[in-house]
Amino acid sequence: MKFITVILISSFLFNAPQWGGDFDKAKTEAAQNHKYILLNFCGSDWCGPCIKLKKDIFESTEFGQYANDHLVLVRADFPRLKKNQLDTRQTAHNEALAEKYNNQGKFPLTVLIAPDGKVIKEWEGYPTSMNTLVLIHDIASAIDTRK
Repeated sequence: MKFITVILISSFLFNAPQWGGDFDKAKTEAAQNHKYILLNFCGSDWCGPCIKLKKDIFESTEFGQYANDHLVLVRADFPRLKKNQLDTRQTAHNEALAEKYNNQGKFPLTVLIAPDGKVIKEWEGYPTSMNTLVLIHDIASAIDTRK
């Protein structure tokens, strides 16, 4: 029984998409691997729609499988609670990303970006019409249109 549990946990962890915080590294990885960047602006400890979007979509198996093959994921988090504060370097990095890609301060805001830094598509908030398959389809369509 323990063996099966370990296999299931390992399988989940292997398929779970990895979110980074370094946009420059993401651009390099995207260019080298012919992928696009998905940048998510969130308030992980205060923004209800951000928390729900992460749980419902970004942590789903379907999204993880798609992201592993097609995307480099970057999260720009803006927590408010003192215990969740990021280091000053990461905070400055996220603020610079917000100035360039989210200057209106929308949360959540998800941005599909080409490896050259050009914005391809944006999703504002977490609309009730959005689900994992809809988001995957929107991303794939935006990428296909660009090809």
